[in-house]
Parts: sequence; C-alpha cells; structure tokens
Amino acid sequence: MYLPGDASKARLREADIARRNFAELATALANGEVTRRDFIKWGLVTSGGLLAPVHGLSPFPSSAYADKFDIPTGLPPSPLFGVRPFTQPMPRFDVLPRKAYMPGKGVMDPIPAFPGKRGPDPTEQANTTQQPVPAVLGGRTGPIEGRPPGPIWAHQQWNAFFPRVVVEVTQEGAKGNTVYNPGVPSSLNSGIVPSAYFRPTFHPDLPDQGPLAFWTFNGTLPPKLLIGRYHEAILFRHHNRLPADPTQNGGFGIHTLTTHEHNGHHGAENDGFTGAYFYPGQFYDYHYPIVHGGYYSVNQDATDPQCGSPNDAGGIDNVPGDYHETMSTHWFHDHMFSFTAQNVYKGNAGMFNIYSSIDRGNEEIDDGANLRLPSGTDKAFANLDYDVNLMIADKAWDQDGQLAMNIFDFDGFLGDAMTVNLAYKPYFEVERRKYRFRILNAAVARFFKIALSDASPMIMIANDGNLLPSPVVLTALDEMGIAERFDIVIDFSRYRVGDRVWMVNLAEHENGRRPKEDLSLRDALSGKTEDPCVGRFLEFRIARNPSKPDLSQVPAILCQNPNLSKIPVAAQRTFEFGRGAKRTTNDPVSTFFGPWGIKTNGGDTLAADFGRISAAPRFGTREIWTLKNGGGGWDHPIHIHFEEGQILARDGKLSNVPAWERGRKDVYRLHPGGSVTISLQFRDFGGMFMEHCHNTTHEDNAMLLRWEIDDGGGAFLRPLPTPIPTPQGVTFVSPTDVLPTALK
Repeated sequence: MYLPGDASKARLREADIARRNFAELATALANGEVTRRDFIKWGLVTSGGLLAPVHGLSPFPSSAYADKFDIPTGLPPSPLFGVRPFTQPMPRFDVLPRKAYMPGKGVMDPIPAFPGKRGPDPTEQANTTQQPVPAVLGGRTGPIEGRPPGPIWAHQQWNAFFPRVVVEVTQEGAKGNTVYNPGVPSSLNSGIVPSAYFRPTFHPDLPDQGPLAFWTFNGTLPPKLLIGRYHEAILFRHHNRLPADPTQNGGFGIHTLTTHEHNGHHGAENDGFTGAYFYPGQFYDYHYPIVHGGYYSVNQDATDPQCGSPNDAGGIDNVPGDYHETMSTHWFHDHMFSFTAQNVYKGNAGMFNIYSSIDRGNEEIDDGANLRLPSGTDKAFANLDYDVNLMIADKAWDQDGQLAMNIFDFDGFLGDAMTVNLAYKPYFEVERRKYRFRILNAAVARFFKIALSDASPMIMIANDGNLLPSPVVLTALDEMGIAERFDIVIDFSRYRVGDRVWMVNLAEHENGRRPKEDLSLRDALSGKTEDPCVGRFLEFRIARNPSKPDLSQVPAILCQNPNLSKIPVAAQRTFEFGRGAKRTTNDPVSTFFGPWGIKTNGGDTLAADFGRISAAPRFGTREIWTLKNGGGGWDHPIHIHFEEGQILARDGKLSNVPAWERGRKDVYRLHPGGSVTISLQFRDFGGMFMEHCHNTTHEDNAMLLRWEIDDGGGAFLRPLPTPIPTPQGVTFVSPTDVLPTALK
C-alpha cells in the first residue's frame, strides 16, 4: 500500500507524477468533463473498479513491488519536514456558538443575497427567495436555500419542536482561526492559549493547508463540536461558501454539500440525504428536535425522570419518550453522493455531544438519574473539563504539504500519517483522575484497534453514541469500523505525575478492503510493520494531581435496552453487501458507478441509485433486518440511518455478540463472510433515508441504497418523489426503480 522509506528517487518521481495526474483527472471528474465510466473505456480503471497498472498513474507497474501490494496507492510518502511525533499539544474541539432563537429579532448571520442585512428567519418549508446564480453554475437565478421546496420536505413537527437554539456554520477553504473556543481553560487544554491565532495546519512545523486543499466547518481548525440537550430543538444553518467553480478543489472533492447528522432521530429532510445537496451561495436549514425514540408512543405523561433534559438550574425537565433510547455521542459530516469520501477527508466532519437526564455532563449532581460520568462540575450540564472528544483519521499530503488523496482506489484510500483532532501525532496533558474520551473513527477506509502502551485497562461505556447496558473493561478495544464511536473511561490516577502513556493502534492494513491483521501490543510498538499508521499515535502526559476532587463514577448499570418482546415483527428483510454490482438504471444524476453494490431480499446485486426504493417499512412498525457480507476478502461497517438497532445475532447466534455490541448501534460491522441480524423500529418521523457501507469509498462506488417511511401521514406520498438539485432550484421526478418487495 505504501512506498517503503528506502524507495529509490526514480520510484518517488514516478509516484509524484502519478499524484499530479490523479489531481488532473480528479478535477476533470469534479467538473463533469469526464465520468467514471470514461476511466474504464480509457483503460485507467478495470471493470472491477481497480486502478489499472498504467505508467503515469502508478509507480508500481513492472516493478518489484507489483506482486507485493494488492492495490497500490501510488502516492509518495507524506513529507514530515523534520517534524517529530508528540511535539505539539492536541487541541480540544472548537465549540460552536449557540444563539437563543428569537423570531423576527434578526439573529441569523448575514448572507450574500442580503448585503448589509441579517439573514432571513428559518421557515417550515424551504426559503425559495431568489438570488443571482454565477455564470459558471449556469447563470439566471436560484433559491437562497438548497432544501427541496414544498410540503414534502418541510420540517416535520416544526411547531411541536420550534427551534430554541440557532447554530450557524459555513463550509469554506482553510484559514486561520481567531475565535477558538475549546470550552475549557488552557490549563485543561495542554496549555493552548485560545486567543492565539490557530493556523490551518496538521503541525506548527508543517505548511498551512491552502483554501483549495482543506474545506472545513468555518474554514478553521480545530474541528467543531456541537452541543445539544434533549428537547431543546436546534436550527443548524449550514452556509456553502466553497468556490462556485468546481475545478477549484485542490485536486479532489466537490463543492456541493449535504450534511448528515449521524444518527439523528428526526425527519429525513434534516438527515443529509445523499441526493438533497446544495450549491455554493446557498444555505440549508437543518432542524434537530433532539427527542428520545418513541416520543409519540412511550412515557406519554412524561413522568419518568430518567427521560428528560438537564435544565440551567441543575434539575430535570421531564419529556415523553423512552429513556432507554438516550443517545450521547454523534457526529456530522458531508454525504454528497459519489463524493462523501473526498469531502469528509477534506475536512467536512464535526462531533455532536447530546446531554440528557442520565448523561448530564455534570459529575457532581446526585439525583438518582444522573450517571455522574467524568465531566466536571462548574456548569449545570455539558462540562467538558474531563470529557474529551477524539477524532481519529489517517491523512496524506503531497510534497508541498497539501492534503492529497488517490480517488482511484475503489477499495478504500489509506493515508500514511495519523492525526487526532486533525493534529499529527499530538500529546495531551491529563490530571491524575478519570477522563471520558468520545472516540470517533473519521477515516475513509481504515479500521483502528486501540490499546494503551502499558496494556492497562480501559472501561468502555458506549458504542455509537449509545450507552451500553453495563460497562466493559478491556485492555484492547475491538476493531473500530469507520464512523463507529467508542466512549471509554481511563483512570489516570494509577500513574505518577510526570509519567507518559500512549494510545496505540494495533490494526495493520495492506489495503483498504479490511485490516490485514491485529498485531500484538509488543509487535505494534516495535515498529516492524510496513504500515506507518500502526503504533503510538497519541501521548498522554500526566501533568499534575487533580485541581478538584474527582466526583465521577462509572456505575455498574448504565442504560438498559428497550424491551422489544411485546412489539410484533411486521416484516423481515435481507441485505447482502458485495462486489460485481449491476446497473439497472442509467439516470446520469442519481445512478452511482460500481463496483460495489447491495443485494436486497435475494435479488440482484445493484449499484446505488438514490432514485431507487429498496425498502419501505410501514410507519410505527418493527422489522428484523439481516445484513450479510457477500465476500471473504473485505470488511463492511454498515450504517443504517435514522434508527438505532439491537443486534439479535452474529452469524445466526446471540452468543456471538460480544458485550460491547449488546447495546444499541447504528454501525454494524460485517466480518468477512459474516452476518448480523438486527431489530429496528420506525417511529416518530418519516421520509427517505439511506443504508450503506461506511467505508466511504465503498459507499461512493456504489454500496448504498435508499429506504423510506412514506406512510406517516401529512404531506407524504407513496412512493416519495426524488429531488434533483440544480443551482436554479430543485425539481422532483418519479423514482427510477421500486424493488418488488420494497412496499410489502
């Protein structure tokens, strides 16, 4: 997968030529000058979706490396410019400002269509006020909001969950940050002074990322953290301020966006559907009600104090719903069809902490509901002192230090440099007490298996943002699939001031299909592997004794699963994920390029078409879905939008489900040749959702399907029409295909 460190100068030159050629082809693809089908015709990509061994695109043809590497990336090693690991502090996430929403008070940020004025208030249906469209996007005029118009894409339950908080972000090219807010004092952020200018770089001694190479929220680092609490609806306005010219992308990525709040329980109009994207100059208003599952069917009298929201006085505001459905750690990212991997890799990813009666973010409050997990005590909720978000991802950059990616590796792109919170191999200062770490795998295709360098225990308390029934003590976490979140507690009181301990990655990759093997801790620390992302990647420095008493705890019972025994099963469905997908539709907008695909209920393996409906469960029902891996040479972390599920069996047996998968999940790891059977409910909201592999290269090529809840009343039709966005406005067309079993 990687050129070795002692590669010849000639081999490195070939790799750099390949990188430049990649960039030219990627720009042509983003600009619509070529299609992926053209790459097959030209012999650049095989019909199976692999990069052909062509001189000028790969340094490996006719070389001694050709037989050794299955799918060569062909990029030169990322230069480090003399940077050494663990020489920069790890920055905490940048907390997004929350504004109280006051209709008619002009609180929305200005937009270009209203020079000198505040932006318009959010509306239940999309705002179709017209604005000029740049000539490069076809000219004429188009709507200021990119959300599909009309009642079908109106915000569901708008008046019931009227926004109380507004959070506004932009998507734009990299720039310096002058308003960094880590949510904690510098003493709890490894000495980083938040008022100092924060450069857009992976390390202070690496070059700044240019505005075409790196596209982040607000254009700045560190990555952004959204704070929410139950039953306090958020209006999340996302402004697209990327270049109007799609060729201005630094070699990869596309300037259209659709933001997925992973795995939000809300209407599909707010889900970041892959075909509901919006253009530069537009915004999209996402409405996040933040409700417990079963809001309209469970605990209707709101008498359960465990189902509630923390208020500013330190108490609980009880709400309807099932507290067993409480969620805690989400993230949000781009979901643009066919470009998710590229856009997320370019920086379109943030995290979202959700606070509740049981997960308060205040470790001092002892009221019988609050679990008192490590956090802090100063605020009534959402203390971040000892509650730390970690976004782990592998990256690569070119000889100028600019972010680089090979878009022609359809099995999954792997980088050669480890980052945490978009910082190259940093250190983090801790006190001698318990800390909670919310870990996100934000890679394109890489799995991680995390241990501590001294093999000491970690306590796993949540998986995919859902608290486990009981904590699980581990010396090495399970392999972590892309998009999975593992919440863990580490007790640093066992160390002395001045000690150091490292997080270590044990999962070795040769290609993007799956980990080659999990190394022993000894072998991972030895440096013998050819995978540069194995080994130490985050250093903990035990800096001092606690400045305050550690009042946190990890109780023996966290959050038990909902009881499904009395809910009838309305249908059972089977989805098989594999290669060799067929194209049965030819719509140039909604049909994806293969080679990956999904087989539904024993039918053909089909390449993605976001106009095809593969399943339509009825509103208010429960179904059993079985997910199967159609091959033995790859791993697939499968994500089902909208509803968490409970795993009933792995490979047909409940006994195969480990303790850390016994809670609710939204990403289901399919081992080679294996299967997972899950229970899902379909409640509260409706619309069109997705199911896909979260190896984002597989998803983009084209392991994704659309399913929908379209019989929930209101403005819904059956089946729902497909939105087709343009800069001049969104039109609707009938679905290109409805599978025979979808509506049954």
